[in-house]
Amino acid sequence: MSRGELHGDFPPSPLREYALVADGERGALCGPHGEIVWLCAPRWHDDAVFASLIGGEGAYAVTPTTRCVWGGSYEPGTLIWRNRWATDQGRVVTCRDALAMPTRLDSLVLLRRVEATDGDARVRVLLDARAAFGRERARELRRVDDGTWTGRVGSLYLRWSGALGVRVDDAVLSCEIEVRAGMRHDLVLELGERPFDGPPPDPDAAWRETAAAWAERVPSFASSAAPRDTRHAYAVMAGLTSSTDGMVAAATMSLPERVDADRNYDYRYVWIRDQCYAGLAVAADGSHPLLTSATGFVTARLLADGDRLEPAYLVDGSQVPAEESLGLPGYPGGADVKGNWVRQQFQLDSLGESLSLFAAAAARDVLDADARRAAKVAVDVIAGRWEGKDAGIWELDDDWWTHSRLACAAGLKSYAPHVGSAEADRMRELAAAILARTTDRCLHADGRWQRTPKDKRVDAALVLPPLRGALDAADPRTLATLDAVRHDLVDDWYVYRYRPESGELGDDEGAFLLCGFLLSLAEWQQGNLVAAFRAFERNRAACGPPGLLAEEFDVDQRQLRGNLPQAFVHATLLEASVRLGEA
Repeated sequence: MSRGELHGDFPPSPLREYALVADGERGALCGPHGEIVWLCAPRWHDDAVFASLIGGEGAYAVTPTTRCVWGGSYEPGTLIWRNRWATDQGRVVTCRDALAMPTRLDSLVLLRRVEATDGDARVRVLLDARAAFGRERARELRRVDDGTWTGRVGSLYLRWSGALGVRVDDAVLSCEIEVRAGMRHDLVLELGERPFDGPPPDPDAAWRETAAAWAERVPSFASSAAPRDTRHAYAVMAGLTSSTDGMVAAATMSLPERVDADRNYDYRYVWIRDQCYAGLAVAADGSHPLLTSATGFVTARLLADGDRLEPAYLVDGSQVPAEESLGLPGYPGGADVKGNWVRQQFQLDSLGESLSLFAAAAARDVLDADARRAAKVAVDVIAGRWEGKDAGIWELDDDWWTHSRLACAAGLKSYAPHVGSAEADRMRELAAAILARTTDRCLHADGRWQRTPKDKRVDAALVLPPLRGALDAADPRTLATLDAVRHDLVDDWYVYRYRPESGELGDDEGAFLLCGFLLSLAEWQQGNLVAAFRAFERNRAACGPPGLLAEEFDVDQRQLRGNLPQAFVHATLLEASVRLGEA
């Protein structure tokens, strides 16, 4: 099958229609026609072998041969996805997809199970694996005696079992499979760094182990405001979290925040700030494994890098690569940016958030000696750098960002009760000095916080520091800032980061779902439960059938914008749900 035929059959879908299957080390995006259009292997930051999401070649599809209507859902508390198609013969076909667990760093197993529930079904199967974001065809493809196909994809080894009557056309494998009513058919794709030993995995055993691994990994969150979505948020974060404890910000790269706006980023990396948000959210409910993972990754990076702490890292702790273009068309309206220029920045607020994370871990009695040493490093770096400029939470130009200082004050005050008295006094004195200086430089004439000493606009991020303890909920600065956010940045309970210097809300970018959940938490803190629930319900509904949330939401068009799924959005959804459940 040619490239043109493939793209004609599976054109790009709206982001809300893509589902994610992930195992912690990598993730795949599956569209409504059963087409897997994105998978980087063997790990998150490696090149894609299915890259048609951003205009490259390569996809893996299982789709009905007749006209059909699509739907789908996750099995509760997992990233096991079920595409479901109602065909024009009145029959239902499903395809159950998952990356098999337990996970291995050097190889992956992608499970696909076709089921015909109430009548015979026929599906078309296509496997077009291509290395280097679609630039290199699979090679050395051959069928072995048991019907399994083997080959090479770049430096990776490929093995595919379960396909019947396969045709080969220009390194694309395709076939049609008929499944009798009430029966099922398994396809198992393996990609690894070494040749495969022994027979292919037994599908029944692999499915049992994968389901059991998810059942063990994801808590119930029964007392939260929305248990199903809260479990789903935790599952998404768990699926994005490597065995090295790093949680990537998103599974994808280059998905546009705005059409042709030159805002396309690679988010397949671990942001220190995002790790803290995830850990703090989980700690609101209990000492779950993701709290330990977040604390462990932040600890390791602080101890290794100290005052050279970078905003983001690969999951193995190494440096994020520089930005480059791949020469691909990109997702419609976007580009094809690999790497991230954030590696050149210093973000002061991540140090404050790290201390808040350590305080939450200490309160849950899961803070070890290394983390306590890392906290000391964070305090020292804040003491030495808080008066200088940084890139801030939104990773803009260096400035004296108000939010960054308040985040540090919050972290210092939160962690102070967990150290000795002398060190606690030092931390409280430093927090007081930061807060006093920030008040002097960044308090608007209206009594609210403004973004910087010169930028008088309000910023939605400024509702977060009071939630972390920078100042009291009843402090006039807290109340005035929340009121300004409500007035200036909220549209139908969706929240924008800040008002553009010219134009209206929504002209420059979509609403930030992170900020919508922060508004919910801020209203909860004030005891405004009706408002808190309204913001929570509005923002958690900003998704498609798979329930995945991106960074931004286009309020007018009701479309997701940016990379998918965005980890810190799911983290704040979880935190808001837990807090509202307590209420």
